[in-house]
Amino acid sequence: MNSLPTRILHIDHPLAIPTALTALEADELIVFPTDTLYGLAGRINEISLKKIYAAKQRPEEKAIPVLVGDLDQLDQIASQVKPEVKALIQAYWPGPLTLVLPKKEGLPPSLSPYSGLAVRMPDHFFALRLLQQSGALAVTSANISGGSNPSKAEEVYAQLNGRVALILDGGKHPGGQASTIVDCQSDEAMLLREGPIPFQDILKAWRKA
Repeated sequence: MNSLPTRILHIDHPLAIPTALTALEADELIVFPTDTLYGLAGRINEISLKKIYAAKQRPEEKAIPVLVGDLDQLDQIASQVKPEVKALIQAYWPGPLTLVLPKKEGLPPSLSPYSGLAVRMPDHFFALRLLQQSGALAVTSANISGGSNPSKAEEVYAQLNGRVALILDGGKHPGGQASTIVDCQSDEAMLLREGPIPFQDILKAWRKA
């Protein structure tokens, strides 16, 4: 892929969000901190999605998760949000819980080749501020596919310099554990990946709905 100059801005910089929004509107990629990992992000369209796959050197048959900044954005990407899902959202969002929900028609095919779409609301003040202004974004881990997950902006730069327009520096990441992933498309919640939230707690909230 063509190399482009990669800029680093601290998240406290007054131009951090405006610069990020400008890059996104131009269908460029950015990296920003979340509550679990640094995320590589782009708009939900074919141009940006193909850039994400190319930047990560990732096979296109793998779906890309979506991060939202508010619940109104969820309605734009999920075709159904049933009561059990709303119970999980109320209990665990924002936070390290990814929900696989039925995908709304009309979304770019490159986002997910499956009927479901992985969605999360991060518990990170900057990520939420950005997402509330940008709208829902396609976001995956900010590394070359198969590489280590960076814990700070310099490590992101080492892997993705020339592949992204902007890295937003939130300092050394204190966490690093990826989110719990739960498939919510059937009558019963199904665990797809263990994470910080125990599955038994998720099932309790699901069954109380």
